[in-house]
Order: sequence, then structure tokens, then C-alpha cells
Amino acid sequence: MTSPEENKTTATETTEQNKANKAAVQAQEAADTDALKSPADEATDDLEAIKKELEAQKTLLQESEEHYKRLQADFMNFRRRNEKEREELSSVIVQGLIKDLLPIIDNFERALAVEEAKGSALHDGITMIYNQLIASLQKNGLEEIKAAGEKFDPNFHQAVMRVEDPEKEDNTVEEVLQKGYTVQGRVIRPSMVKVVAN
Repeated sequence: MTSPEENKTTATETTEQNKANKAAVQAQEAADTDALKSPADEATDDLEAIKKELEAQKTLLQESEEHYKRLQADFMNFRRRNEKEREELSSVIVQGLIKDLLPIIDNFERALAVEEAKGSALHDGITMIYNQLIASLQKNGLEEIKAAGEKFDPNFHQAVMRVEDPEKEDNTVEEVLQKGYTVQGRVIRPSMVKVVAN
């Protein structure tokens, strides 16, 4: 006769053996199922896996393209901004340089206005230098502000005197005392003028 401990050990061994047998049967069934699958079924499974992988790659490609387009747009904006800043800086430098040259232009014009010197070689030389200087500055955007006979505009003219002239309309520029100039559309010196005030 067997003791209770031996019965317990035998029962445990039997349970473990049944579990092992059951696992072996399930493994055999799975192997049989795989063996029963036709090559067409395996190809279908492979095709599904490839389709899933392809969809994942398409999604990744679209994300990469969108990222690339955003980077390209950012770079184009950076270039545009950089170019604009460079042009503005260049414009400010040119305007400052021309503004510094305006007193020289004024002195040339005063020298050319001397009646006694007209026709002399010195006068002709000064005229040539003046014309050359003005041509160079005009290439860089210098323009004289038209004032004489125009309506007074505080954006372009600086009134320093008021005169009466019944023949002319109020706020008409009577005389230009000092020429004004713009560079690339920006006023660097307004015209100093006499304005009619009846």
C-alpha cells in the first residue's frame, strides 16, 4: 500500500505529465495547421505583411516630405529677410554718405554761381568736376526735390520765411534758399524755402 505522500507525488507527476501531453498535442496541431496551409495562404500572409510595411514607409515618406518642405520654406524666408536687411543697411550707408557730401555740392554750386569766373578755365574745370560728382550720386539714387513754384509740402520743404505776393496762391514756394534732396525715395535734406502767405 502506498503512503499519502507517495500518492500526492504520483498525482503531481500525473498532472504535470498531462500538461506536457496537452502542450505537445497543441504544438502538433499548430504544426499540422501550418502544414495544411497552402503556399497561396502563406503568400497571402506575406503579402499582407508587405502591405503593412509599405503603408508604414509611405507614412514615413510623407512626414519626411512635409518636414523638408517646412525647412525649405523657413530657409527661403531666412534668405529673403537677410537680403532685405542687407539692402536696408546698404541704403542707410549710401544715404549717410551722400548726406555728408551735400555741403560739398552746395559749395560747388556757389562757386559756379560767381559771374566773374564764368568762361575761365577754372570755372570750366569746376563745372566738369561738379557734373561728374552729381552723375555719380544720381546713379546711387540722389534726386533733387523740386520746390520753386510748387505747393508747400512739409514732407519735402522746410519753410524759413513767409512773403506776400498777391499774384501767387497761398502756400506756394516763392524761392528756394537751399536745395533739398532724396536718396532712393527717402528725404535726406528738405528744401529750405520762402513760402507765399497773403
